[in-house]
Amino acid sequence: MRSDEVKKGYQRTPHRSLFRATGLKDEDFSKPFIGVANSFIEIIPGHFFLNKVAEIIKDEIRANGCVPFEFNTIGVDDGIAMGHDGMLFSLPSRELIASSIETVMNAHKLDAMIAIPNCDKIVPGMIMGALRVNVPTIFVSGGPMAKGYKKDGTPIDLATAFEAVGKHEAGKMSDEELLDIECNACPSGGSCSGMFTANSMNTLMEAMGIALPGNGTILAQTSEREALYRSAAKHICEIAKDEVTGKKFKLKSILNENAIRNAFAVDMAMGGSSNTVLHMLAIANEAGVDFKLKDINEISKKVAHIAKISPSLSTVHMEDINKAGGVNAVMKEMTKRGNAVLLDNLTIGGETLLEKIANAEIKDENIIRTIDNPYSPVGGLAILYGNLAEEGAVVKTAGLTGARVFTGKAVCYDGQDEAVAGILMKEVKAGDVVVIRYEGPKGGPGMQEMLTPTSLIMGMGLGSSVALITDGRFSGATRGASIGHVSPEAAEGGMIGLLKNGDEIHIDVDNYILSVNLDDEEIAKRKTMFVPVKKPLQSRWLSQYRALVTNAGNGAVLRTDL
Repeated sequence: MRSDEVKKGYQRTPHRSLFRATGLKDEDFSKPFIGVANSFIEIIPGHFFLNKVAEIIKDEIRANGCVPFEFNTIGVDDGIAMGHDGMLFSLPSRELIASSIETVMNAHKLDAMIAIPNCDKIVPGMIMGALRVNVPTIFVSGGPMAKGYKKDGTPIDLATAFEAVGKHEAGKMSDEELLDIECNACPSGGSCSGMFTANSMNTLMEAMGIALPGNGTILAQTSEREALYRSAAKHICEIAKDEVTGKKFKLKSILNENAIRNAFAVDMAMGGSSNTVLHMLAIANEAGVDFKLKDINEISKKVAHIAKISPSLSTVHMEDINKAGGVNAVMKEMTKRGNAVLLDNLTIGGETLLEKIANAEIKDENIIRTIDNPYSPVGGLAILYGNLAEEGAVVKTAGLTGARVFTGKAVCYDGQDEAVAGILMKEVKAGDVVVIRYEGPKGGPGMQEMLTPTSLIMGMGLGSSVALITDGRFSGATRGASIGHVSPEAAEGGMIGLLKNGDEIHIDVDNYILSVNLDDEEIAKRKTMFVPVKKPLQSRWLSQYRALVTNAGNGAVLRTDL
């Protein structure tokens, strides 16, 4: 066992003495040591109950002949951090989480790991850290939140609450209606109830084969979810106690190129968050998989969009997907299209992906459509290119509310705060393209999510007549003609930084185009005079992050070649 390095032999007498101080007995030193990587934090609705989840998991690990050691990562709630400079710390927290996993697991030579994430960057951060450690690892998330209901019975969620602010600002919603939504949009613990970033990543872990069936859809704080926790804990012990099995199930043996491609395919079939592109590129980088942004469009052409989930003009939520057959049913239906849409691959459960989904079936075709009746014959994400995005930009096509071809005049803002103020001052009109720059990984720094401006645009009734482009990113709750991750970003001299008010911007989703109608001579002239804005920073951590981070087209990973 890997842990023998810290517990076997007379030279490890001091080490065992320290272990005994934590409560270990003689018989424990022959058992596998299991890291229980928890992300318990009281300020996040998807995480405040994870301390109790960890107790369930640790009890099950002990009952199955292993020794659990719980440790924690940090977490940032994107909803609470949204709309102010707290969001600057959101994406950078992914790197801290990954490094904390790597640090604890490798410093103490633990044999295997069970990770308990749930929300936003915490999921990819844990995956990235686990890949660096490369021991058998199973992920079991806290689970999705139940959907809320207004007093009139209308299903609602966090996206409803953000968009309600725009409606209230436009005089289309009363104070009483706003309070009704505030009090009922998030009714319980769990990751926000729609196909936002957290639940997108939690379902993709099933597609990657690193989590058991139901991980993305079984509601939090239910007996069914507790059964999933116990099953995951029991299974990681079975793997860890068998040396041959343990070698077979090292994380990189499962999370390989096939797993990455399967994740993107399922993401597009279910209309997942555009943030998954950013995170999956970073995960591919950690896994040593040569996967490029341009590869996503090729996968999209093979995938039909068969599940439309809130916020994509839908009242369907994760609990509905669970009742309709879950992620396995989605994947089983995808295989009927052929063309190697899903690639067979080993999963942490011991079977291959195709074996795992063999008996799955759709239980409600109003929730999960068949291949013969898709929402779209192509996947729910697209990567756009052109002189405005030479290294790519991302649009969640599943959330589009307006035309798929759009040409409009640029209304430029140097940052989200400036944009929000301009939108509230009615500077944006139908037919405009809102440009928000200097919010990329380096320019932000930290790549803020643009849920506030997109929600204001949607709430003010401009969602189908206004487009928005940014070198920042969007919340999974965003919908509308919202194009993010524009690379190169403004802070590194990208074309988005050279735009002026009134420039004509052309968007063609089906032909993967994002361009500005300027000739080469004018672009060259602007480049010679361009000096990127560099925001002053008080934070030492964000200063370090800005110095090391790559752009969104490369997954916003930190450089290690300096």
